[in-house]
Amino acid sequence: MRSTSSYRMRRVNEAIREIIGIALAQEIKDPRIGFVTLTGVETAPDLSHARVFYSVYGKQSEKEATLAGLVAARAYLRRRIGDELHLKRTPELEFTYDSTVDQGLRIQAILRSTSQRPSGGEEPGEPSQGHFEGSRPVEDQAEGVGQEGES
Repeated sequence: MRSTSSYRMRRVNEAIREIIGIALAQEIKDPRIGFVTLTGVETAPDLSHARVFYSVYGKQSEKEATLAGLVAARAYLRRRIGDELHLKRTPELEFTYDSTVDQGLRIQAILRSTSQRPSGGEEPGEPSQGHFEGSRPVEDQAEGVGQEGES
């Protein structure tokens, strides 16, 4: 079972993520910061440091510009966190690009391209006519529908 301190750290992480998200959406008007999604925050147990994970949809140049904008806004964001949360220390912010969204989009594109490509002369979306391990051919299964006692 998790301790109370980890529960507290989850609450602190979520509060920091929320404060930064609101500030980015409503207060910071830096044109370098594109459509940013904050995917998570990990704060050190002593509150000295917080790693903010973000994702940006766009080209590599847009991702780099967004990082530059976030780094430029770091002091302001840290001050907002200090004003909102009354912590023993206000953590230093480090922004880390979260590539899991890119990996998910890449996997989705691969799956989409393989599902559209016919394999073995079949049209996309048609059922396979082959055998599957431990089963009868598709034609036999269709004939056996409604017949009791067959497995």
